[in-house]
Amino acid sequence: MTISVLLVDDHLVVRTGLRALLGTQFDLDVIAEAASGEEALAAVERCSPDVVMMDLALGAGMDGIESIRQLRRRTPQPAILVFTTYDSDADIVRAVDAGAMGYLLKDADPEEIFAAIRGAIQGRSFMSAPVASRLFQQLRNPGEVLTPREAELLSLLTEGLSNRELSKRLFISEATVKTHLAHIYAKLGVDTRGAAITTALRREGMR
Repeated sequence: MTISVLLVDDHLVVRTGLRALLGTQFDLDVIAEAASGEEALAAVERCSPDVVMMDLALGAGMDGIESIRQLRRRTPQPAILVFTTYDSDADIVRAVDAGAMGYLLKDADPEEIFAAIRGAIQGRSFMSAPVASRLFQQLRNPGEVLTPREAELLSLLTEGLSNRELSKRLFISEATVKTHLAHIYAKLGVDTRGAAITTALRREGMR
């Protein structure tokens, strides 16, 4: 299966470099590029990509957050991954709230980028390692609503791991993973993985 990708960034050199990087993968195909939010909306309508990689800063006009909002209002597809240099908690929360599936920093390892794109079309959220690490550090503070194990598991959700992969990483059974997830969802008042990540960021990262 080939995954079609739209690149949205106002810097040609970034788009060129990312196109070349993704071109090394047999299953990733950059089918269009856009330099602004307005161009991105038109390109999605014209090309129907599977995944959009969206910068947050797009110069004059519509920024990345508003572009994501507009895309989500029009269609549940494609999956949207933020690809940016901005890593503040506020930016992350705004992007995920707007409808982004994942949040990648531009210094992410190639394998992280490839995994995020492939996971996005399967409905998996993904965040760059520094972003996920900061979320974990915030959640594991004493007195937080989540236990240390629940906080660790929630942090790993940002890597897009399945229940089986979570059980292997944490050396626990899949049944125990499901129990922890149920407790996390109940404590945060959510019912999906994406909502759990967003809620945790909002509560812990913007205090």
